[in-house]
Amino acid sequence: MAFGSIIDVLFQLENLGFFNIILPFLLIFAIVYGIFQYTKIFGDEKAVHIIIALVIGLLAIRLRFFSDFLTEITPRLGVGLTILLVLLILIGLFTPKAHIHTLGWIFIAIGAIIGIVILVQTSNVLGYFGLGAFSNELIGWIVMIAVLIGVI
Repeated sequence: MAFGSIIDVLFQLENLGFFNIILPFLLIFAIVYGIFQYTKIFGDEKAVHIIIALVIGLLAIRLRFFSDFLTEITPRLGVGLTILLVLLILIGLFTPKAHIHTLGWIFIAIGAIIGIVILVQTSNVLGYFGLGAFSNELIGWIVMIAVLIGVI
């Protein structure tokens, strides 16, 4: 009896459409259902929440655009969150407790800059803005202006 590696299993799941269809559907379904359960827009009727979340999830995966967008943005989002986590750990180690409140606003600004960079890079790969090579220069300017505003 031969056992395949985890990479073989992941390739088989990819060939079955697990990453392009099943996971995006589950993500949208869970988000929409969670929002409905939290806001209670339709009362406490869980069946209505499930049906509407199911329909929205199926409609979202209908177009290839949505899967491509998630495929491109998710790794970049992971890198951005890792950068924020490392900064949070380093600043938490070396910053006195009195200055932690001020640093929260700095983290919001850094997170916003990282979010803008992620969205611009994702849109360039998918060809939304058509910026091409100009986008790297644009990102540099945006970061430089944000740092300048932060220093001021």
